[in-house]
Amino acid sequence: MNTPMVEIVDVHKSYGATSVLKGVDLVVKPGEVTVLIGPSGAGKSTLLRMINHLEKADRGLVLVAGELIGYRRAGKHLRELREREVLRQRTGIGFVFQDFNLFANLTVLDNVAEAPRSAQGRPAKEVYPLARELLERVGLADKADAHPRQLSGGQQQRVAIARALALEPKLLLFDEPTSALDPELVGEVLDVMKSLAATGTTMIVVTHEMGFAREVADQVVFMADGRVVEQGPPQQLLRTPAHERTRAFLNKIL
Repeated sequence: MNTPMVEIVDVHKSYGATSVLKGVDLVVKPGEVTVLIGPSGAGKSTLLRMINHLEKADRGLVLVAGELIGYRRAGKHLRELREREVLRQRTGIGFVFQDFNLFANLTVLDNVAEAPRSAQGRPAKEVYPLARELLERVGLADKADAHPRQLSGGQQQRVAIARALALEPKLLLFDEPTSALDPELVGEVLDVMKSLAATGTTMIVVTHEMGFAREVADQVVFMADGRVVEQGPPQQLLRTPAHERTRAFLNKIL
């Protein structure tokens, strides 16, 4: 019961001479909503992508529910897992991207059903009722037969959330899920995310939506220059941050 849902230990990442992550440590408890904030280039999205091994750490460890992600231990060394083993791990980690990434040639219903069928091998008679249920959950039951091009950006992002939920993941990752949306569409996506948080879904969210962070987050993590500068409950970090770097950032956006 005490096992963290996510444990990131001394993670480093560089692209050539550019150091993006410089020894990041982070713990997320089961059922907790963690919001990552910080300036562009802080390493937030890179850190998120490491949690499901879309990016590989140069040094450090990532564990989800106590399982080492992307690697196995071989004595004192780590050996990278084969792709099919990494894909198995990813099925337990839902990822919602900022640009939706829906299949344009598939209907909304088929977009939601595709991952559990292809990645988990689940039968259509099981998956399609689940897909319809999830579309109803995100308020899009009437769009099941539409194609992504027929939807607004907010609707497409809600389909993407339903698709991530179709894998029945133990963890949901959101990488700036509202940044590609027109302002009037942001609320409908945040409302779905709030409802997920209310059900106890473990979530890590990279966002600039401070209202969401203030209302929903259990902990807010401020990153800058590839490091965690400060973290704490939203009422503390957003109102009375301890570090000048955090105060300077918040003064610009609040």
